Amino acid sequence: LLLYLPAYSPELNLIEIIWKQAKYHWRRFITWTQDTMEDELNTLLDGYGDQFAINFS
Repeated sequence: LLLYLPAYSPELNLIEIIWKQAKYHWRRFITWTQDTMEDELNTLLDGYGDQFAINFS
């Protein structure tokens, strides 16, 4: 089974959701430690599709 994504579909692209979170919610992440960054990324990836999504409606 082969599925094609539309040419531009940020709501289906995981990296778009990660960059959105980084730009708008993690503004001070420069001061974070390695452990803090890993914890935040794990939280984001665990919540992908439920808590974190891009919605255009």
